[in-house]
Amino acid sequence: MMIGDFEVKVPESIRGLSQDEEYCTVVRDGEARRIRFHDYDEIYRIPGLYEYLFYERLKCTSHERVSSLLVDAVDAVNDDDTVVSDLAILELGAGNGLVGEALAERGVETIVGADIIEEAAEAAKRDRPDLYDRYYVEDFCTLGADVRDDLEGLELNCLVCVAALGFGDIPPEAFARAYNIVGNDGWVAFNIKEDFVDAADSTGFARLIKRVTDEGSLEIVESQSYRHRMSIDGEALNYVAIVGRKRFDISDATLSGGAPVSELRV
Repeated sequence: MMIGDFEVKVPESIRGLSQDEEYCTVVRDGEARRIRFHDYDEIYRIPGLYEYLFYERLKCTSHERVSSLLVDAVDAVNDDDTVVSDLAILELGAGNGLVGEALAERGVETIVGADIIEEAAEAAKRDRPDLYDRYYVEDFCTLGADVRDDLEGLELNCLVCVAALGFGDIPPEAFARAYNIVGNDGWVAFNIKEDFVDAADSTGFARLIKRVTDEGSLEIVESQSYRHRMSIDGEALNYVAIVGRKRFDISDATLSGGAPVSELRV
């Protein structure tokens, strides 16, 4: 597949590789280099490569699934008279804007992007220059007080995080810090691999989700299991999409403490 002056080769089958070990080979001017699918900085440098790999080649549906689930949930709840156009979204792990674009197409007017890598912000500006009201390049685990105050001043009422949790890209602490920036009674929409919400999960997300739901910080409104995308080998990679309401902040004690999770129901 040619993308600009790059030839992109995706292996037909790679048995035994985990999801975060999948890769493609990019050839330019006779020079080939291997790029892992989680090497987002390299992928974003090549216009159109992210879309080709995940949405055309591997049939990812998460941008449509999570955005639709959120919008449908907001439309169905009238207790605070919030409509979709009232959402002021913090999109964590925004990348080059595919999810933000899907949200805007459904009537969201205010979207603030955030990602840990500069290449993501540059790609969003290049590919979708008018999409984000602001775009922050920040590590939310070490978010400075000035940036936090700036974000809180935007009065954000929704957190969205798609295809970014569970592989070390966004750890539980970063998710919790972003969650706490959203106002109480705001909306939360995210997805995560099914393996990362079961009892054997080692990423910390199963434990965190169980704690915040048990304590009442997150009230789950809707959850769906679905096929996130295909693997290179043609196997379905199944995720869970969750939409809920934030009732209060995640405390440091909730983030760090508690017994191991034995069962999680979403």
